Amino acid sequence: MSLIRCIFSIFFYTLNTIIWFVPIFICGLIKLLPIKPLQKAMSWSAKKCASIWVSCNSINQNIFTPHQLNVTGLEEIKLKDWYLVIANHQSWVDILVMQRVLNRRIPFLNFFLKKELIYVPFLGLAWWALDFPFMTRTSKSQLKKNPKLRGKDLETTRKACEKFKEMPVSIVNFVEGTRFTAQKHARQNSPFPHLLKPKAGGVAFVMQAMGEQISKVVNVTIHYPDGIPSFVDFASGRVKNISVHIEVRPVSPELIGDYTGDSEFRVGFQSELNRLWQEKEQQLVKLEQQAK
Repeated sequence: MSLIRCIFSIFFYTLNTIIWFVPIFICGLIKLLPIKPLQKAMSWSAKKCASIWVSCNSINQNIFTPHQLNVTGLEEIKLKDWYLVIANHQSWVDILVMQRVLNRRIPFLNFFLKKELIYVPFLGLAWWALDFPFMTRTSKSQLKKNPKLRGKDLETTRKACEKFKEMPVSIVNFVEGTRFTAQKHARQNSPFPHLLKPKAGGVAFVMQAMGEQISKVVNVTIHYPDGIPSFVDFASGRVKNISVHIEVRPVSPELIGDYTGDSEFRVGFQSELNRLWQEKEQQLVKLEQQAK
């Protein structure tokens, strides 16, 4: 039965993606025309199509992989606002969960993606049409070899965020930078039992580029009571319970500053993010206890 569920579930995810890829991609092509009102209309249309795509994915889940989704904290969010969404990251399932929980409640979620992901069949071009930023991150080793690259990440983020100023948007950042695994956790020697160490750079760059425009920070905590699932686990119907806690925070002026050039601000920002991560760790423990 799990195999049958998996086959049908993945088939309809794929079919749904291909169906909605077509209008989204067409909107992206039309946006290449240098006509501002037309570009804005096509961006709106592409995001509407993407929202319906997410809704159809949710129907697929209800039919083939039903599960109990326990969500708290949705009361303070609204559709017409700018948000920075931060979340812990354990599985590719996180994205499906966040899309389902937040779809039509806040503006469509825009993820910062590695540039290589543009080559993913159908999805890569759909993400391009939806103005998802494709990033080239500069590693510490690259900076050592070429110090001129310092500040390149900020400039890339700033250019990406320019597209987000035309209409309300939700910018998603997985602060850990990668999915949680026991091996990565041990290698980092993370002080948080359920989390990897937070990486401040991505959040700080977004705040520096758009801080005054972002209305709120949406802090999402995802917990899988039966263990962290793979996408195949989810598509097979083996995930029965998911807990999601949402906390909406105001944007403090202290969070907006020159992360690259101001060492005092950088230390303060990292300290604030570590404090937030400690609270997220406590929230995960609470969700774990509630699930027992």
